[in-house]
Amino acid sequence: MAEARTDQAEPKRLGVLNQLIRFVVIGGGCAVIDFGTYSVLLGLAGWPVWLSKSISFILGTTASYLINRKFTFQGANTGNTKAKAGAFALLYTITFFVNTGTNQLLVVLFNAQEPWQFTLFWVIAQGLGTLINFVMLKVLIFRD
Repeated sequence: MAEARTDQAEPKRLGVLNQLIRFVVIGGGCAVIDFGTYSVLLGLAGWPVWLSKSISFILGTTASYLINRKFTFQGANTGNTKAKAGAFALLYTITFFVNTGTNQLLVVLFNAQEPWQFTLFWVIAQGLGTLINFVMLKVLIFRD
């Protein structure tokens, strides 16, 4: 008679490179949500830059949190998950101001008029926010 295993196999821990790859791929999908929303609100609806960027950031960030929590950072579901959600909210509030502030600052400094300028400044702001988010999520919030 075969002996039943009573121990549950622990999920395999992802290395930093694997986490970074997942974070970037997921972030790419969430960036489509963010940039798509930004483009529609700014270009088609004619909303102000700051409002378009704010709403698009919130939508992209919400998607990022939900997906990365499940697929990128194993530490997300351990320990005090309410505290982690609060820390995430604080981090993304800070990143919100860095991201939207960088975007707005570049638009004003360079007197953006052309669509390519708005796109470039969005990419720069997004890149800065992504860098900050990965490091802080990995080191402080979802640490394994």
